[in-house]
Amino acid sequence: MTDKDFHLKCKDHLVSGEEFRLRMRSDFEILETLPKPKNLLAYYESEDYISHTDSKKSFTDKLYRGVKNYMLAEKLKWILEFSNGSEILDIGAGTGDFLLAAKKKDFNVSGIEPNKGARKLALEKGIELRQELSYFKENSFDVISMWHVLEHVPDLEFQLKELQRLLKPNGIAVIAVPNFKSFDAEYYKEFWAAYDVPRHLWHFSQNGISGLFKKHNFKKIETKPLVFDSFYVSLLSEKNKTGKSNFLKAFNLGLKSNLKAQSTSEYSSLVYFFQKS
Repeated sequence: MTDKDFHLKCKDHLVSGEEFRLRMRSDFEILETLPKPKNLLAYYESEDYISHTDSKKSFTDKLYRGVKNYMLAEKLKWILEFSNGSEILDIGAGTGDFLLAAKKKDFNVSGIEPNKGARKLALEKGIELRQELSYFKENSFDVISMWHVLEHVPDLEFQLKELQRLLKPNGIAVIAVPNFKSFDAEYYKEFWAAYDVPRHLWHFSQNGISGLFKKHNFKKIETKPLVFDSFYVSLLSEKNKTGKSNFLKAFNLGLKSNLKAQSTSEYSSLVYFFQKS
């Protein structure tokens, strides 16, 4: 393949410093990270990979935690808007904070998390997480959430078949992913932190993810913006690009991205609500 076949070259800024390429799939408007590492788990082995820890060391960690706590309530409010059921499964549950918040709202909670350290931290909060989806029976859940997880899964087709298997009739899949058509993505290009290669194996546009789910018999019923993501991603992107956090510039870029998205709907990250049909 030539360079013309690829959308961008991106560097792994977190762990290895290696370079990867993003190629547009032929069937959907979805970018694919190439090459796919054989030992992908090695690329998660960093103290800075915040979703596997409860770190509060840096200002960025504290900012992430503060926004995360606020958004937990918002996410549950959205779910209650679209589902009356109480059985919820969170895939890629990290250290269990979302499920802990859901449990306090009287949901019956279950979760999947491959990372052993994250599962241990979740268990300390009273949230027991499983490693494999095969543990659960078909038609078990009213809601399945994946908060910035779908971009990590090696096999998209298998993942969507599992969502179909596990959801009850008319159940809801709640999928949050970055949007590579956002202003901040277009501004930062290969330095955009939400590309996060090679941990992010897939990169979605609104058309791309809608087409993929439609193929697997899901109906999109709503899309919600994650407006804080543009600020956090811009902060990390500035560090990727310049080596410095540049808080003021990152804030301005995040704000500009959200303002533009008010007319284009292309927010930095979006939450999609798909109903099983």
